[in-house]
Amino acid sequence: MTDLILGLQILTEPLLQFGHGQMLPDPKDGLFLFGPMIDQATPAEMRVGVIGTDEGIARYKTWVSQITGYIPAAKAEQHHLAYPGFEAAFKTKWPANPVATITISAAALSSTVRIPDGHERVYKTVDLFDQAIRKFLREEDSVPAVWFVVIPDDVHRFCRPKSIVPLPERTRTSQRFSARTARNFVQAPSMFAEDNAAAEPYRYDVDFHNQLKARLLDQKVVLQIVRESTIDPEGVNALGGKPRLLQDPANIAWNLSTTAFFKAGGRPWALAGVREDVCYIGLVFKKTDTAGSPGNACCGAQMFLGSGDGVVFKGAVGPWYSLTTSEFHLDEAKAKEIAGLVVEAYIAKHGRPPKELFIHAKQHFNEAEWRGFSSAVGPDTRLVGVRIQTTREIKLFRQGRSPVLRGTALTISPRKGYLWTVGFVPDLQTYPGREAPNPLSIEVTKGDADLTQVMQDVLGLTKLNFNACIYGDGTPVTLRFADDVGEILTAAPIANLPPLPFKHYI
Repeated sequence: MTDLILGLQILTEPLLQFGHGQMLPDPKDGLFLFGPMIDQATPAEMRVGVIGTDEGIARYKTWVSQITGYIPAAKAEQHHLAYPGFEAAFKTKWPANPVATITISAAALSSTVRIPDGHERVYKTVDLFDQAIRKFLREEDSVPAVWFVVIPDDVHRFCRPKSIVPLPERTRTSQRFSARTARNFVQAPSMFAEDNAAAEPYRYDVDFHNQLKARLLDQKVVLQIVRESTIDPEGVNALGGKPRLLQDPANIAWNLSTTAFFKAGGRPWALAGVREDVCYIGLVFKKTDTAGSPGNACCGAQMFLGSGDGVVFKGAVGPWYSLTTSEFHLDEAKAKEIAGLVVEAYIAKHGRPPKELFIHAKQHFNEAEWRGFSSAVGPDTRLVGVRIQTTREIKLFRQGRSPVLRGTALTISPRKGYLWTVGFVPDLQTYPGREAPNPLSIEVTKGDADLTQVMQDVLGLTKLNFNACIYGDGTPVTLRFADDVGEILTAAPIANLPPLPFKHYI
């Protein structure tokens, strides 16, 4: 136990940079006092397009009008910060009238979301939005920076993998053949074009959110999908909708405003004091059986910088999943290929290779894939492999009622330790959880690096989740969205997809 106690330390909470270089640890405080990072990419005005039913579009406009003003905090005693208004926080105007509006027929949408077959239901529902946006992009010159896709709650209710439409509500359809036959035609196409067209929905994932984002990646469209009950819970409930357990209006405004500002091209904040020329990669894997093999998976890589900039690279589908070990591993050639894409992109942006390249994964790296990664970087780049997993194998307790502090680090060897990214936050005087927090297991599995520095970097990367305006996430951004990105990469038969900014996937 002596060695464990000697290896216990509290890491410094990473600071964030705002406005013109001011620094604070809390993103809400920083935006409230100083505003977002100011650079040439900061939008002068939010160029938002909206697509939805007439009712959904009206609710969007009402919500935007509300967030232009002050929204009080629901629980100020728990450091819930009031929302000061979008322009006050982000130094950018958000007009209530969008730059583009596309109306979806409520009757058509109500009909497609009640088609009995899940694949056909989701495919045709997505088609209403996908084709409408494509038509707009073909015919109009003005392109919104981000599209708000405002969906009725029925879309969320019926267009997910395990959704079932009750018998009395089902839309009558004339199915050409059974679901099993359709899946067979996906594997081995029919000689008849009509059969293949009818089987097309079975090439796509049964999830509205993932499928819509995947199908529009070729158009480089940035989407924010939001339910009507999120932006107008009282209005939906008044019509007999099922009440949802939602955050308070101020928190919803903070979170949606942050992600919308980021997707529109702005930088809400950046990490302060970032080491120069350091790059982080998070590996993405998602099993897929589209090729008829249970071991097939799609691979990808997320590249992140301390500024918060992120790019997603899609790799090839291959036999990356082992049924024996339940782990994902690339072969040497594919590891070299995907790491090479990251290095090339970094050089194109900075004019030089990174000095340090950290690859984060949820499993160990085998020798073949590490040879591939290593051969993709030059002698001027130090390559380090880090395994990061949430674990229940150890707990720490403090005297008193408060749990372990966020940033607590326990080193058990020069290459392995535990980091509590969730815990009591002194700045907030609260712990955002109910049970004793679990740590991340962090292990330097390949290459050499100072473990304390690695854990400090991981703690910093928990503060770059621009999908919400929170003090710190439990998982670094390199792995936080890995599963979500993998779901989108495999939600549609995407071919020859170029590297795209991270905002296309969250």
